Amino acid sequence: MDLIPALQFLRLNHISEDWVDAVWELEFTERKALDDATNKELTATKGNAFQTLYHCLIRASEQTNSASSDGASQSIWVTLAQNGVSVKSLVAVLSFFVLGAKNKAANVQQRLDGLYAASLYLLLLRIPGSIANKVFHEVLFDTCSELTSYCWPQDSGKKRKKDGTKASQTEGKRSKPQRKDVTEMEIDEEEDEEEQLNFSGQDLMKIREAVVVLVQSLLRLLQTFPLKDRPQSASNCTRIFNRLLYFEPVIGNLTFAAPQDVTQLKSVPEMAFYGFKLLCLPKHGDQTESLRRVFHQLLYVILMMNKGNRGKPSLLVPSQAILAVRDQSIQFVGHLVEELKELALPFLKILLQHVCFQMVEKSEFRSHGAQAVGLLVSHMKSTDYACFIKWLFNFSRNSKMVHRLFSVDVVMVLLEQPERTTEECEDADLADFLTHKFLIQNLLFARRMDESPTVQGHALACLAQCLELPSLNITRAVHDLFSATGTQTVLESELTEGCLSSQTNQKTYRTLPFRTVEISTADSSGFDAKENLALLRRRVKDSKTNVRKAALQALVGLLKHDVIPLNWENLETLSERCRDPAVSVRKKALQCVRELLTAKPECSVVQEAWLYGVVPAIVDSENSVQQKALEALEQVLLDQVKPYSQNHHLDASQRLTWDLLGLLCHECHNLSRYFSRAFTIWSKQGKFTATFMTNLMSHTEADHAAGAWLLLSKVVKSSPRLSYSKILDAWDTVVSSKDVNVTTCCHILSVMGDIAAHLNEDTKERIVADLMSWLKKFTLSLEVISSAVETLYQLGQSEDIKQTQAFLNQHCGELILLCEVYLANIILSENGAQDLDEQLMIKYLHTLGVASLQSPAKVGKKTVLLVESVLTAHSEKLAEFQEELPASLPLSQFKANSLPSRVRAHGVITLGKLCLQHEELVQKYLPVFARELEVGTEVAVRNNIVVIMCDLCVRYTNIVDRYIPNISACLRDDEAVIREQTLIMLTNLLQEDFVKWKGSLFFRFLIALVDPVPAIASLCGYCLFHLLHKKNPEMFSQHFIECIFHFNSYSKHKSFNKFPQSEREKNRFSLKGAQNREKRFQIYRFLLEHFTDAQRFSVTNKINQTILACFADEELPLDADGAEILSETFSLLSLKEMKLQTTTTPADGPTAEEQGEENMATMAKAVLEAAKRKVVSQVQKKTFIENTVPLIISLKGLLERKHSPILRDLMAYLQVTMQDYRKEVKEFFSGDEQLAAEIEFALKKAENDQEIQEQMEKCSVTGDATKTAVAQGSVQGSPVKLKQLQPFNFATPQPLRPKIQLARLVLSDQRVSKKGREEYDEAKSMTLDGTVMLNAVNDRAFSTPKGVNVNVTFSEGLSAIFSDQGPSLNRETSVLHVQPNEQQAPALRQWNVQSPLRQKKRRSKL
Repeated sequence: MDLIPALQFLRLNHISEDWVDAVWELEFTERKALDDATNKELTATKGNAFQTLYHCLIRASEQTNSASSDGASQSIWVTLAQNGVSVKSLVAVLSFFVLGAKNKAANVQQRLDGLYAASLYLLLLRIPGSIANKVFHEVLFDTCSELTSYCWPQDSGKKRKKDGTKASQTEGKRSKPQRKDVTEMEIDEEEDEEEQLNFSGQDLMKIREAVVVLVQSLLRLLQTFPLKDRPQSASNCTRIFNRLLYFEPVIGNLTFAAPQDVTQLKSVPEMAFYGFKLLCLPKHGDQTESLRRVFHQLLYVILMMNKGNRGKPSLLVPSQAILAVRDQSIQFVGHLVEELKELALPFLKILLQHVCFQMVEKSEFRSHGAQAVGLLVSHMKSTDYACFIKWLFNFSRNSKMVHRLFSVDVVMVLLEQPERTTEECEDADLADFLTHKFLIQNLLFARRMDESPTVQGHALACLAQCLELPSLNITRAVHDLFSATGTQTVLESELTEGCLSSQTNQKTYRTLPFRTVEISTADSSGFDAKENLALLRRRVKDSKTNVRKAALQALVGLLKHDVIPLNWENLETLSERCRDPAVSVRKKALQCVRELLTAKPECSVVQEAWLYGVVPAIVDSENSVQQKALEALEQVLLDQVKPYSQNHHLDASQRLTWDLLGLLCHECHNLSRYFSRAFTIWSKQGKFTATFMTNLMSHTEADHAAGAWLLLSKVVKSSPRLSYSKILDAWDTVVSSKDVNVTTCCHILSVMGDIAAHLNEDTKERIVADLMSWLKKFTLSLEVISSAVETLYQLGQSEDIKQTQAFLNQHCGELILLCEVYLANIILSENGAQDLDEQLMIKYLHTLGVASLQSPAKVGKKTVLLVESVLTAHSEKLAEFQEELPASLPLSQFKANSLPSRVRAHGVITLGKLCLQHEELVQKYLPVFARELEVGTEVAVRNNIVVIMCDLCVRYTNIVDRYIPNISACLRDDEAVIREQTLIMLTNLLQEDFVKWKGSLFFRFLIALVDPVPAIASLCGYCLFHLLHKKNPEMFSQHFIECIFHFNSYSKHKSFNKFPQSEREKNRFSLKGAQNREKRFQIYRFLLEHFTDAQRFSVTNKINQTILACFADEELPLDADGAEILSETFSLLSLKEMKLQTTTTPADGPTAEEQGEENMATMAKAVLEAAKRKVVSQVQKKTFIENTVPLIISLKGLLERKHSPILRDLMAYLQVTMQDYRKEVKEFFSGDEQLAAEIEFALKKAENDQEIQEQMEKCSVTGDATKTAVAQGSVQGSPVKLKQLQPFNFATPQPLRPKIQLARLVLSDQRVSKKGREEYDEAKSMTLDGTVMLNAVNDRAFSTPKGVNVNVTFSEGLSAIFSDQGPSLNRETSVLHVQPNEQQAPALRQWNVQSPLRQKKRRSKL
């Protein structure tokens, strides 16, 4: 045998027995130094001595294993003994090399020697008789097995030398890494002990070959050597194989089939997977325990995490290599499940649960994790799959946001898989869990009501994606959500605690029980669909940006697939978001309307919604939104203007273009001013080429000519020279035609005016004659009249202003004269109004108005008096208001008339145009307008007067300023249209500083916040905050205190509410009384919500000084009005909006989970916020003690002496305020011990009342079980029918309170026998539908508690999963144990790892 000569290089005969004994006594925990001579001989070994010895031992072991007789099986050990080779010494020397290779500073040769020495040791263990010869030592075995982690350089891809001559040239430099750093192969050593060595490519290849030999030796050992009684070693091997998965990339696909020889396995990861399979063999112990260990290690591979020996798992960078290992691990798990079937299935369930439970919030990890879950569940049978969906349903109600978020991701992956039929499920109660309808309606859509905006948005976005999946059942399930349904369900998880929680003294993981309650269709038929759609519309207007964007995407998906009707109500919701306050939402809305238009190009309502969404965005304040809108318009409108001929049929894109332009001409003509801005921008960009104009001109005679003239009217100013003959021909056609489209005619007139400068004088005269002929007939519409007069001005325009004015005086003066004659015949004749043609008179008035603006010199006194007569009111009405009218109003000059209201409304506009050109008319008629606003009864007239007075304010600001109170009085008009018009006009004037916040204007503006019409109230809030507050940020705080006195009509204060007002105005704008209290506080809250903390602090101090101090010093009488003011002040100070936001957590702020646990920027910001909060709190506390407390004590004494009921409001204010200073009540009120005692009593009583109320609410779950329950979010499609429960709604799961535990037990006890309850008490375990904790505290089960950060792993204690047959307590078969109690693994051996120095000290003490 060649074995003995091959052993000679180890110098076993030269090794002293004392050294060998010392090594064994140390139990191979540290390297025992040899004497210098022996050490030199061993380390001087050259060549391939270890490889030679390895191959000799391989052959010897194969011969031994193939022998059949017992005598032959001992041949190696006999040979060694006969040649004087001590096995004990051999093992000690091998350990010397192995431990030497563990050193971080070991060189290449030391690492190679260590790896081969470890391989030799493992081969020795494989030979039968190794146990009898005491070769096996668990510590040495573990060290040899994991030596790959120490010997393979951790930064081999980053730090290494070049080969050959290049090494000297690039010494000290780092070459480009060949592969990623293997973060999983970390070892628990200090990284700063010694510098890492540099390794060349040849060195790395040698080390890799040695690693392969070691891994092959370990695999050969596991094929024959049982680890049944050595669970620690088996667990260690599992961890080692897990690390080796990342050793190197695998080329090709893995089959996981058992090889005939381990040398057939080419890559290290392939060997690692084979090692996992070997460890699952029965010879290595209980297969369930082995599977548990393997699945536990693969868990973190699938999660792409690095799980060290201790501490929290850390995330890996999801590189291509990491993803490849993850995919291979998922395939391997599926391979094990297919091979072991029922044996591996329980652990697949555990694995799935842990993947879900330990998922992180990062979207990339969630996406890969969901894909992993989808691949793993594909190996389940239908019944097991249904059980997992049932568990996932409870998991989707978890208290942690990331869990609920991940459940949505999982649902989307599962929906992409083929739907399983209910016939495949053996349990009928679980059959409905198989359907895609259950996934969509009960898991996905239920998250629309989630407390986290992130989850809400993600669920809505996924709902939109569902409709894109090629499954009819999925589409039908989404349709059912928005159509009348017959059955609703309620989950017990929403009726009990609603979350996954933990007991206070035990780290117990539980999942929720699952029940359903059927609700009769009589109560809810058709309601859910409407409510779901209404909810979706509310989500589109949600306060959170991501929710609004997701809701928009969901709404578009529903509209695209005809789930909800394409009506204006739904589409308006979509187009309105194009003007959202958030830029990202506006961009998303523009994308959505474009997507919908692409899907429904023929729908006119969609076209209109697209226009109302995109066109106004041209003037958006954000340049990127403007650009997006311009790109959309250019793509849809300009790019589709192609040459037209009658024989040419328009394609779909061209038809869409002309349909949209047609809408802009008619239904959407009010968007013209935005549309013009787009052409201004495009003209600067040179978009309108000669080819474009030629193409556009070809459409002017088509059926869609209106759209062509619209485009032409916008581009003709900036276009190159045109062929004007076609335009003139079109003009001649219009003039000769009797039926002229108003909009097209206006556009043609605009084009004629724009090209006037390019026409010769003869053509101009002809066109002017045509226009005058038109205008003198007075048959044109009002829009055409305005356009015609404007075109007339452009035709007469010249460089000489006098010549231009003479032209206008000639032609417009002629029109004015005709109008004067007509009005005289109607107004001055006694019977003129009887046969009045109302429409004709309106045209005359309108023509007079527009003509007078061009030729004011031709307007005579008679003309003014005639128009003035149109406004004369009835004498009876004037007499009624005679006492309240200003003395300056010239009432005696008017005669009563009976002109129609429309005529009077147009008369106001005409008179206003006359006033614009004559200041003396403004002085004369402003009182008339003001009079008409107060006493007029015609809505159109008063509305037009508001417009005229505001227009006059722009030109004659000082004159109109005194009449601003008359205009602002219209904010309380009886007609909503006048209130809205006044609000808009005043906002425009305030923005441009034509009007100032003087007198009562601000308070009248605030009245609109409580307007009975919600749209006006909302408009007022927008104008105040988004338009006016930005101009003056101190506006709200400056007027806040006066609001208290003004709205309560209190004028006894020496400083506030002293501006002049008539009694009529005071009564009109008063909000005094208890009936208006809610309106007043609505205004207060609006102002306070937009305060800064500095303004809140300042206003609070001013309230103390100007209100509380005045009452405390009795400067203000404590009468009925004063009591109301004081009571309201205390209520104001108690509002949550009055508290400093710095010292309180924002209600809509992101949770810690949503911010991310490892976000350093977020953590730094939180630290700064905490410091700021502390400083502000101290300043506030000091101010409260010094300024407020003395006033409160003084006021309390005053109120007690007067026996005032306001004392209750004072105590309520103190109770709210002192909650922040609960432990400092006595310190604050040291000057009034009785008051301090009363406050403490009130605080305690409030706390007790709150606890009792909360307990009663929770205990109501166990109450009357016959009442109908309403599911949170109207969850539909329940698969199970059980008894009805008390209604109890939660948006998201809530934590279980310890005091209510008895209530939960009552529910459980109703379902179990007395014997079962006794067993329950003895076991002290809570049975839930998902997972349980059994017996010992150390035994751990999978759970999802809220507020308890427990790291759930396979290796810590016992994991158990209930079967889906129900949470019975007395059925042992209902629990699938990973490690049964009756088969407890033997206790692990505690190794002696004390150093010799400690042993010597102990012996010396003895």
